[in-house]
Amino acid sequence: MNDELILLDCWASSYGMRVKIALAEKGLEYECREENFQEKSHLLLKSNPIHKTIPVLVHNGNPICESLNIVRYIDEFWPHKSPLLPSDPYKRSQNLFWADYIDKKIYSIGKRVWRGKGDEDQEIAKREFIECLKKLEDELGNKPYFGGENVGFVDVALVPFTSWFYTYEARGNFSIEAECPKLVSWANRCIRDNESVAKALPHPRKIYDFALNLLSNDSK
Repeated sequence: MNDELILLDCWASSYGMRVKIALAEKGLEYECREENFQEKSHLLLKSNPIHKTIPVLVHNGNPICESLNIVRYIDEFWPHKSPLLPSDPYKRSQNLFWADYIDKKIYSIGKRVWRGKGDEDQEIAKREFIECLKKLEDELGNKPYFGGENVGFVDVALVPFTSWFYTYEARGNFSIEAECPKLVSWANRCIRDNESVAKALPHPRKIYDFALNLLSNDSK
């Protein structure tokens, strides 16, 4: 019997993009259902009654919530197809550490950058954001991917946020490539050489328009 996979998602969500990449890496077919945040679906509220947020992966009727938890679940349930986490316990722990670092830093600081209005907090956020990216760049080192020769767990955790890089730069008036050229090269490589990434990430200009629309609605 084939597995039934339903992804509750929003196209612009970096967290949802993670799940799409992981599913594609495993070669899994799924149904993607776009959520309306003004009127959340019954399935979303039923599947994630605590946080009521996307993404949620419903696997044969069982909901799995929180993006990194979902990616790990996918990797463990289908372990023999393009493994994302290393089998070595120490290397695995390091992957989980850096994915957690990304979760705790990139979205919250990046949000302060693109929602900023040229104020002091935006300038502080820009410095903090570049500092975070530099730490990740150091961790990448000279490897083609965080996972080594292939896309791995940390790559899946981070690369969706690169679709927001243009928005951060345009709103914050700075250049990520000038500060972190190695990381931008990594992002370009992920998209160029991996169909799973290329198909999951929207065009940066589309993300930018989405962000401007959010800002416009906030000002009404």
